[in-house]
Amino acid sequence: MLILGDSLSAAYGLTQEQGWVYLLQDAWKRDGANIEVVNAAISGDTTDGGLARLPRLLSLHQPTHLLIELGGNDALQGHNPRKIEQNIQSMVELAKAADVKVMIQEMQIPTNYGRRYTQMFTKLFADVADKNDVPLIPFFLADIALDTSLMQQDGIHPTAEAQPMIVEFMKPQFEALMLAE
Repeated sequence: MLILGDSLSAAYGLTQEQGWVYLLQDAWKRDGANIEVVNAAISGDTTDGGLARLPRLLSLHQPTHLLIELGGNDALQGHNPRKIEQNIQSMVELAKAADVKVMIQEMQIPTNYGRRYTQMFTKLFADVADKNDVPLIPFFLADIALDTSLMQQDGIHPTAEAQPMIVEFMKPQFEALMLAE
């Protein structure tokens, strides 16, 4: 499984061993599952960056599954939601052409970006998932972000204490999708 993401998956402000992606791989090893996770998340990455990197990552790692966890930085930089949607659509098409099963991580942004922009941004993930008949995984920080003790000082990135909670949420999501195949 290839995780194409941003700082939320790249363990921003933490060691890699504290991040949810590493902890997920560790949990699957303990369970005896033969699932390798490649963390291709880069802090600060946008959908433009992810799209540019994806062909090489697909060729290099040849994953069976891809999680697209991008878009948050695009929104924080005020990128047009239509462009974000086009980039995610292109990533889905590249992955499908390589016979890779795609999952899209829903992303959310603070409401101070305005109601219209926030709604357009939030909706684009479901639109791409529906259009391509790929699973949409609900935003993994929905509950965590509301608890300031689980967020770093910047209010954007989860703490080390929150990472196991993300694994508890994501692991069954992934397993249900993989078992349904």
